[in-house]
Amino acid sequence: MGNADYECHKVAVPSPKPFLQSLKSGVKETFFPDDPFRQFKNQPPLKKVLLGIQYLVPILEWAPRYTLQFFKADLIAGITIASLAVPQGISYASLANLPPTIGLYSSFVPPLLYAMLGSSRDLAVGTLAVVSLLMASMLSKAVNPTENPKAYLQLALTATFFAGVFQASLGIFRLGFIVDFLSHATIVGFMGGAATIVCLQQLKGILGLVHFTHETDLVSVMRSVLSQTHKWRWESAVLGFCFLCFLLLTRYFSKKKAALFWINAMAPLTSVILGSVLAYFTHAEKHGVQVIGHLKQGLNPPSVSELAFGSPHLLTAIKTGIIIGIISLAEGIAVGRSFAMFKNYHIDGNKEMIAFGMMNIAGSCTSCYLTGGPFSRSAVNFNAGCKSAVSNIVMATAVMFTLLFLTPLFHYTPLVVLSSIIIAAMLGLIDYAAAIHLWKLDKFDFIVCMGAYLGVVLGSIEIGLIIAVTVSSLRVLLSVARPRTFALGIIPNSGIYRSIDQYPNASSVPGVLILQIDAPIYFANANYLRERISRWIYEEEDRLKSSGEASLHYVILDMSAIGGIDTSGLSMLEEVKKTIDRKGLKLLLANPRSEVIKKMDKSKFIETIGQEWIYLTVGEAVAACNFMLHICKSNPNAVEYGTQDNV
Repeated sequence: MGNADYECHKVAVPSPKPFLQSLKSGVKETFFPDDPFRQFKNQPPLKKVLLGIQYLVPILEWAPRYTLQFFKADLIAGITIASLAVPQGISYASLANLPPTIGLYSSFVPPLLYAMLGSSRDLAVGTLAVVSLLMASMLSKAVNPTENPKAYLQLALTATFFAGVFQASLGIFRLGFIVDFLSHATIVGFMGGAATIVCLQQLKGILGLVHFTHETDLVSVMRSVLSQTHKWRWESAVLGFCFLCFLLLTRYFSKKKAALFWINAMAPLTSVILGSVLAYFTHAEKHGVQVIGHLKQGLNPPSVSELAFGSPHLLTAIKTGIIIGIISLAEGIAVGRSFAMFKNYHIDGNKEMIAFGMMNIAGSCTSCYLTGGPFSRSAVNFNAGCKSAVSNIVMATAVMFTLLFLTPLFHYTPLVVLSSIIIAAMLGLIDYAAAIHLWKLDKFDFIVCMGAYLGVVLGSIEIGLIIAVTVSSLRVLLSVARPRTFALGIIPNSGIYRSIDQYPNASSVPGVLILQIDAPIYFANANYLRERISRWIYEEEDRLKSSGEASLHYVILDMSAIGGIDTSGLSMLEEVKKTIDRKGLKLLLANPRSEVIKKMDKSKFIETIGQEWIYLTVGEAVAACNFMLHICKSNPNAVEYGTQDNV
């Protein structure tokens, strides 16, 4: 072949690396793709220590560059989000079946921790409605919050502690890819379903009902609402409807003009103030409108002794903590990355996990329940022009002032106003436009989205989450177990080979079948690929026979998309070669990747197939086939195509 009129490049087999070096390289590639250690290279020991401390506590890195101009912007943003944090904190705590002050506590300590440890400039820390509902639905099955509020609170704090431990562990051990199993479609469906259930749950407050189901599914909620029609309070319903319209109108105007974002941001606090004043002067309590009542003054009391590690419901707390921890991380990191993209900076996912974990561990010890980075509050922070995480410190300071001096003012706040605030916030999470986009773009993702939504609405939040993760995981498994294979043809007037399905003008090469496998070859798909390759060969032979074209002589496997192979995959290739040999055909390989060729070399498969049948490109492999076909046609004695001896 050396005298052939085409150029042939030999496929190189990478030199084997020592085991420890190979292991180190693999671990680094898997767990440290961003190479966080590069900043320590060629630095003196003292500088390395300083860089290490700055890496663990990011505020020490950017604080020296902080300016008065930045503080002015963060001060305005912090006060703005504080006006949203106070009513949301009270509202979401009631959603979690916790005392309202717990919601305020949760907007004081965690934001301070995040400001020191977080890497996002725009994330505003606070309680989350979906997580609050999820916590309530899971913990209330173990302890009734009405009959035993103290035990329920202890369980909520314990679940928050384990959520923090889980989140921090993911960051420390760099296992954040676990969160990636919650795909975009999963989150859209899950959040939409949870938001729907939250809205339905607020019918209790809107209608002034005292007793209400603890179940979260649509049927149970509607049964509870419709079975108590004689207990509906029209005063409460009218008040709730008016405030809901007010909140939705402010959102509408804020969306119409970005400069008016503050109208929507101030609307919840304005509603609380107006509702409290109205309830006070009209004595609304006497007319069936429930109010918050007394709120305890003072800062967060320590709650380390309240963590129920010896509780018989400890496993429930751990399970709840892990689930709400994952949901909180998925939402917080997604929100942080979205705003970071607008400002063209990068946030470190592992730092975020550690920051979330530490603030929730500290929060569980200071009477706080789980916090994260809610979209609504972060969007207000972003639109208010925040420059750094100092806006969280300003917000925490404002909440501290509220806890010390202003809590008595919330005594007359109607519960129906809090329900209106929650409903208005949740309606923004039902992203029907995203669901329509998924339908147009990817039907399977739409199924995942609707599976999560219907699972939450018709079953429970846990069922919806399980369905979504299961279907998403099934899709991943299917993509591995049933990879796509393509027949390639040459684009006219070029040396480019592409899928015949994608490019109808691509023509097949006479006597040659070119196949591309679009995935790594592992035990999960080895048998499938063996059968699929055999089927391609049968179908090509039948097509050539029916069309009267030249018979098939060569099969080329384009391995450029095969990133890895295991022992089952190597055995499959050996079986494919034997099958092709029995048919009197010849197997050629094109462009095997480094990991694949290394394993082929170690397994002696290269010796089995012959180094001369492995080519650098599909073009070279086709040129070799055409050359040998030409030689065999001109030499009638070369009855066996593709043996170099005959050629």
